[in-house]
Amino acid sequence: MPTPSLLIVPARFKSGKLYSQIPTSGAGDFTVTRATTATRVNASGFIESVASGIPRLDYFASDGTVGCPALLVEPSAQNLAFHSSDWTSNWGAGTASGTTVVTNSAISLAPDGTTTANEIYPTSGNTFHVRVSNSTTAVTYVSGNVYTQSAFFKAGIGVGIQVQFHNPAARFSQSGYANFDLINGLVSVVSGTTADTNRAARIENYGNGWYRCSYTATCTSAGTGVGVAAALIAASGDTRSPSFSGTVTDYLLGWGAQLETGSVATSYIPTTTASVTRNTDVVLVSGAVSGSIGQTQGTIYAEVDVRSSSAGSFISIDVGDGSNFIIIAKSSNFTILVQLRRANGSVVAIITSSAVSIGVHKIALAYTNGNYVLYIDGNSGGISSDSTNYPASTLTRCSLANTSYGIFNDRLRAAAIYTTRLSNAQLIDMTWQ
Repeated sequence: MPTPSLLIVPARFKSGKLYSQIPTSGAGDFTVTRATTATRVNASGFIESVASGIPRLDYFASDGTVGCPALLVEPSAQNLAFHSSDWTSNWGAGTASGTTVVTNSAISLAPDGTTTANEIYPTSGNTFHVRVSNSTTAVTYVSGNVYTQSAFFKAGIGVGIQVQFHNPAARFSQSGYANFDLINGLVSVVSGTTADTNRAARIENYGNGWYRCSYTATCTSAGTGVGVAAALIAASGDTRSPSFSGTVTDYLLGWGAQLETGSVATSYIPTTTASVTRNTDVVLVSGAVSGSIGQTQGTIYAEVDVRSSSAGSFISIDVGDGSNFIIIAKSSNFTILVQLRRANGSVVAIITSSAVSIGVHKIALAYTNGNYVLYIDGNSGGISSDSTNYPASTLTRCSLANTSYGIFNDRLRAAAIYTTRLSNAQLIDMTWQ
């Protein structure tokens, strides 16, 4: 296999830069710009904070074990849920006295390795048993916006092995909800009285019995309301806000509540008395790197871990702004896109692949003017003979996630560029899983 002119290996970083291995040109390293702290899963499997401007090498694996490090690249997000780890401050039991909470649990470490988990118990009354954030300082919802609430849960005893998410009924008229089985790590039910094209739920294994559950729905009426709403349920098929007589020794563990706009539960953003914003991860190398980019022909490679449905770019080469570029990206339908733009022109999708599955994929694009070939996991993802939108200026920058299309809201395991158009046989070989 030919040697890449620019190679990024996410496992190597220091002082806010990702070390790029560039055998031919000696160009600079990838610079990471993020003006806020952010979190990742470290090599020990715990969530930890990373300082501003430092790349996040995330070791999360969906089976609850520590995996290979991958570069976590996300857009800006804001956690609207106050007191994300202490479910007593500005938290309540809704309109019923249905739950009691013990903070700083001694039963289990929280997902960040601290003793800050919450034990949530039902009261004995025949009522619904729910815990809601922002019970005194309400969230302001915007009609038409999509919201995702998430939290980490660990099964306890009795009714504490299952939990339900739902939204404030006055703000979400569809009366949607999602039930989660914390023993088997399954989404049991995603339902509602009215259709919602954005309604979705997901459960992810974070190890040590902890699952991150998330639920997405569309706001239909502007106004204020509570934030994250987590209800204890007695059976996986329970409907929204079920009532039952509680056993006061039953419990489950909860931690890390988050409410944000968009259809994806992004990395955990800790909060206390106010909402907190995490800024966008911007990862790029420019300047001398132009000698590592093929101007009339080349190959772009990326190994990506696809987990969310959000659209965004994996890797791009451009002229230092959004006027000329070649991008490899993912759509919200899980198709892989190749997009071009020339100065003062429109963005053109020249290749759209079939949808890919959730998981790790190896993707390569070989290009010459008027000849583009995409390979995914050793198979053809599409070809194009488009020539009218080939970038007209010198390509001087490589970006991992290009804001012109949207930030890849997931994990990037490797990336490389070559100054020559590799053969189809070489593309098959380098992308074969």
